[in-house]
Amino acid sequence: MCTVVIRVPEGTGEPVRMLAVRDEDPARAWDPLGSWWPDRPGTVGVRDRLAGGAWLAARPADGRVAVIVNRAGEPDLPAERIESRGAIALDAVAGRAPSGPRTRGFHLVEIDGGAAAVTTWDGAELRRRALAPGTHMVAHDEPDDPATARIAAWRDAFADAATEGEPWWDAWAGVLARSAALDPRDDRSIIRDNRPHGYPTMSLLACVASVAEGAADVRYAELARPGAWNTLSFAAPA
Repeated sequence: MCTVVIRVPEGTGEPVRMLAVRDEDPARAWDPLGSWWPDRPGTVGVRDRLAGGAWLAARPADGRVAVIVNRAGEPDLPAERIESRGAIALDAVAGRAPSGPRTRGFHLVEIDGGAAAVTTWDGAELRRRALAPGTHMVAHDEPDDPATARIAAWRDAFADAATEGEPWWDAWAGVLARSAALDPRDDRSIIRDNRPHGYPTMSLLACVASVAEGAADVRYAELARPGAWNTLSFAAPA
């Protein structure tokens, strides 16, 4: 039940901005933003140690970033033939779009230079939607879905927050801080504790990215405690 915020610029030559908050089972180990895949030189990402894939992947020198967000959807396959979603973001930044996935449902958020798109798989149909200029939010339902409580509560606040200046993400981090006044079990929360909703996941970390043609600056920060807000210090990969 991750949350991704994307701002697509009105003019050419301006960067796409992105904020992604990761929700996962705290007991499932991960590695922070780094170069974890020797067979994929130039790729960095947040690695899931169990499956070896990535929640977020980037090729900074190519100006590409991708994030995978779980959503509902079961393929018509026996359980033993269902594959991990972990390779999808890695393949996306290498220029390989999903085709005939054998995974559970997902949203794949892709940024390539000054453009952004969301590919949705619900277990039966694969759909791709280019994101128009403006500010968008993606969670577990449809992108920008006003029926998703956190999108209804916070999309306008992100849209109103400036993403210029240094560091550009300060105003968006301020929206996260404001949202954290809600109980993390509240369905409007972005920093979340999803256990009351039937999932073992909690917000663990966040990444920000500024992506332009041929360049992506991606940074990482962890929460001190799962599902509990603290001021985030975003750092580039070592």
